[in-house]
Amino acid sequence: MAKRKPEAEAGNRPQKQAKGQGQKQNGKGGANASPAAAAAAKPAAAAPAAARMAFSTALAGPKPAAAGAAAGAGSAAAASGVFKNKEKVLILSTRGVTYRYRHLMEDVVSLLPHSKKESKLDTKSDRGVINEVADLKNCTSVLFFENCTSVLFFEVRKKQDLYLWLAKSPEGPSVKFHVANVHTMAEVKLSGNHLKGSRPVLSFDAAFDDQPHYQLVKEMLTQTFATPKKHHKAKPFFDHVLSFTIADNRVWVRNYQLVVPPDKKKTDPDNASLVEVGPRFCLNPIKIFAGSFGGATLYDNPDYVSPNAVRSAIKRKAAGKYGSKVAARDRRTEHVAAHPLPRNPLDSIFKGEEGEEEEGDDAGSE
Repeated sequence: MAKRKPEAEAGNRPQKQAKGQGQKQNGKGGANASPAAAAAAKPAAAAPAAARMAFSTALAGPKPAAAGAAAGAGSAAAASGVFKNKEKVLILSTRGVTYRYRHLMEDVVSLLPHSKKESKLDTKSDRGVINEVADLKNCTSVLFFENCTSVLFFEVRKKQDLYLWLAKSPEGPSVKFHVANVHTMAEVKLSGNHLKGSRPVLSFDAAFDDQPHYQLVKEMLTQTFATPKKHHKAKPFFDHVLSFTIADNRVWVRNYQLVVPPDKKKTDPDNASLVEVGPRFCLNPIKIFAGSFGGATLYDNPDYVSPNAVRSAIKRKAAGKYGSKVAARDRRTEHVAAHPLPRNPLDSIFKGEEGEEEEGDDAGSE
């Protein structure tokens, strides 16, 4: 066995040398090599690469789907037929907002993890600027508290009246509410508490389906307060309920925590209970416009009475009380003048003596 090993090694050496010489000849004599040999070498080298490309293409899928994914999220969603909610809510207020309404706005921001808060807006500026701000923030809704698809705009007037604009930017529609019966989380101090950023369960009264304008309000509230699924700031579960109820032609908003008994591992609606968290507020719809912060009027509330008219009625009532007092005093004066009392003869008995005593005192002093 020891003698055969060198023979085997000796037999293999010429083959290795020949292989090495062939490589050297191919390297040195590239120009002298025949074109047929070069053409035969290329398919042999390209065969493994082609196989790898075919395997990776099979894993990646067809090219049109890949091109659609590269074109953007919108085209990919359209190609696959899956809707992706990219709702973003812009929340801002006007200058002059009071601390109470500012705290309400902060509570609403904490309830909407997909919202973006903006600086206060000058009340003298055009509301159309809000659409530009929403476009810059990539928002689809706007919540505008008067005092980036949706806008919540809180507008305060006379530092006491709060109006809420709920608009879809930039094409509309938009709804203007008067906000009343405001109670912030800090005021009510309820025992309920839920995780910040969790997705809410939206509960709507059956009366929302009775009239067309309430159906539109329901859809706008749904798109604004429903947190998108898989949002990077949202928690992937539900632990609170946002309730919208219609009473006295107004929308009453409440926030409840969904409490499950500790011994229950699975959520059972029959065993779960609701504990109010806050905030509380009431929305009185005034007008619905076709555009964002303007346009054709789709609905005008005939039962709405402005706070200025309410305060004027209270002042007129108070002024009426004072006016009735003045009128009664004038009537009494006229009555006394028209019906004088008869003179009592006993009233002039001592008038002469008193006059003589006064004249005597004057003479003595002189």
